[in-house]
Amino acid sequence: MKRPRIKRRGGIGRLAEQLVWLASGLAESGCRVEDRYWEERLSGVIDTVLGSDDEDTLNAALDQLFGNDTPGYDELADHIESRAESAAGVSAEHDILLIAAPVLAWSRFNIPATSLSATTLANIRVHLQAHVLASGTRLAIADFIFSPDQLPQGYCATAQFAGIMGRAAIDGHDLHIETAGMPETTQFLSDTRYLLAAVAVRKGEALFRWQEPDGSREQALEQWRSQGGACLAPLMPGCALEFVLPEAYFAASRMADKGSRPYSVRASVAFLGAALDAPAPSLVAVIAPFWDQQIEEYRIGFTLRGREDVVHGVVWPLLGTEDEAMDVPAAIEAVLRECGVGDVRVLDHRFPLEYCEDCGAPMYPSPEGEIVHAEMPEDHTEQVPRHLH
Repeated sequence: MKRPRIKRRGGIGRLAEQLVWLASGLAESGCRVEDRYWEERLSGVIDTVLGSDDEDTLNAALDQLFGNDTPGYDELADHIESRAESAAGVSAEHDILLIAAPVLAWSRFNIPATSLSATTLANIRVHLQAHVLASGTRLAIADFIFSPDQLPQGYCATAQFAGIMGRAAIDGHDLHIETAGMPETTQFLSDTRYLLAAVAVRKGEALFRWQEPDGSREQALEQWRSQGGACLAPLMPGCALEFVLPEAYFAASRMADKGSRPYSVRASVAFLGAALDAPAPSLVAVIAPFWDQQIEEYRIGFTLRGREDVVHGVVWPLLGTEDEAMDVPAAIEAVLRECGVGDVRVLDHRFPLEYCEDCGAPMYPSPEGEIVHAEMPEDHTEQVPRHLH
């Protein structure tokens, strides 16, 4: 997810300066031989910083490159992610990769984050190794379905978790997650849950099924959805689910972020249809951009035809390189039309990023061009998560 960066006053530390120089050199490289020179040195410094749990140095280097050297920023971000999720330094004989299998879910009830039984872990293992992973891989699965609040926070924490998972994969056993003291999960109408695992192979061997001659991503996703999904669905009763292809941790997380936006819109239309007996053609959707120093997200306010009060809202955050030059409202409108919403209105006014002072919920655009709190009718609030966006 796109993250605004604010330049710090003063200089940056020696290691951050070195990261900036190496990333810029790699971005300007003109051949693979030179690439390898920069990559080896950049990876070495990143490993040092990750090993010393120095998140500030990584962020300082990224801040320095952001906006000033976009290719350098992209190279540094890619390499930090790669070194964090690959448990660098854990094994000289193995390639290790932390992977995520995201699950998009929506429910009128709480979406669980829950522990996995030994039987469930065994079944998931069978389907991951049969349909997603290459032959001969070693696998460790964390015995918990994580909410976004419970994932490792930051690159250094991710690297530490990848190392623990990687050692478990080499040893051939799953990882027990101690749930005492874990952050509480904020409940939304639609949200993402994550199954985390680590894969270990001998250096240079294939990690994924689609790296083998007779495999493909499309086939892996289809089989994971039908068979892996059958293992996970009973853990999330009362939820409508959509499964994202398991792959490298950061790539899978980005795909989940991207997929969660149209999924949240579809979930909202289905929810309003069930909760308010309001079929899609009776809904009015209002789309508007919300700004801080730059455009950060679009918000969609839902009202009922002939009514003025906003009963529900959805946030559509901008990701990666998306900005105001892209026709994001058209993409949102296409999803709404696909859901059957007949009245879609797009506001050009730039709204500030405002939230409710009492509950912290985002404010949403109304058909009158104002930003208001989304409120379900009082007789329809039972069993609905407080945060509807």
